[in-house]
Amino acid sequence: MANIPLNPPDAANQKPAVARKKPAGGTGSGTPKTTAPRRKPHGEPFPSDPRPTTFTGKLACALRNLGHRVTGAVWRLGFASRFCLAIILNSGTALRRFQLTIREMYFTGVLSLIIILVSGLFVGMVLGLQGYDTLERYGASESLGVLVSLSLVRELGPVVAALLFASRAGSAITAEIGLMKATEQLSAMEMMAVNPIARIVAPRFWAGVISMPLLAALFSAMGIFGGYLVGVKLIGVDEGAFWSQMQASVDFREDIINGVIKSFVFGIIISWIAVFEGYDAEPTAEGVSGATTRTVVTASLAVLAADFVLTAFMFRGT
Repeated sequence: MANIPLNPPDAANQKPAVARKKPAGGTGSGTPKTTAPRRKPHGEPFPSDPRPTTFTGKLACALRNLGHRVTGAVWRLGFASRFCLAIILNSGTALRRFQLTIREMYFTGVLSLIIILVSGLFVGMVLGLQGYDTLERYGASESLGVLVSLSLVRELGPVVAALLFASRAGSAITAEIGLMKATEQLSAMEMMAVNPIARIVAPRFWAGVISMPLLAALFSAMGIFGGYLVGVKLIGVDEGAFWSQMQASVDFREDIINGVIKSFVFGIIISWIAVFEGYDAEPTAEGVSGATTRTVVTASLAVLAADFVLTAFMFRGT
């Protein structure tokens, strides 16, 4: 007798087997999965592209990479311009709560006094030595004060002080903002409805703009004092001739005011580059270090280029 199961399956209650549908982009026998081509960030080459062998192919590859870098640079410049406009529009907090700006002026300006004053002193002393050796050949050693003062007030004071400011304060601003971005402090401020541009970026920007002319003036004053020490106290140039010819030759509007304008423009350039590089830095240790390096290099080149343009407009008739 055949064994009959006690609970035979009910055909009406059985569910038909459902075939498992394979994804359209699977790796099975269907259509192979397609992915979007990898896009490189702005300004980076394409090392994974097949290297051409012909001269025409190499030339086309070089032109393509050059165009990619130029496009990336133009895009980055436009983004930096929009960022500068956002700083100006959100500067109300930095101006209303001026203690924020004063606090940043201490870190960017006061803490930079040592390197500014010492560098200015030695630059003035070198100018005194070199200038006296040159003027003595033409019998004009009494004009040493004119040479030292005009060289510092017109050119060396604003430019060298700006380069030192970019190296010391600009790099510190970039590293600080970049580190705040890497540790997600800026994102936390945005979640708390606090604008990081108004609270973090704008006070540092205006602190750099205000500090730069003051530091340049102190650099020039210390340089003149260094030239006085070498020329009058060490070499023996007549003290009365040193100061009187300097007073007669240095013009307040043509020399001092133009030097202040130069230092003010340099302060805007350095502060803008420093805060932008910090805010745009990649949130990694390597990204922050790269942004700091770019700040020093870019700000130094921008200062030298702006100095040429300003000098061409200011002193072309003198």
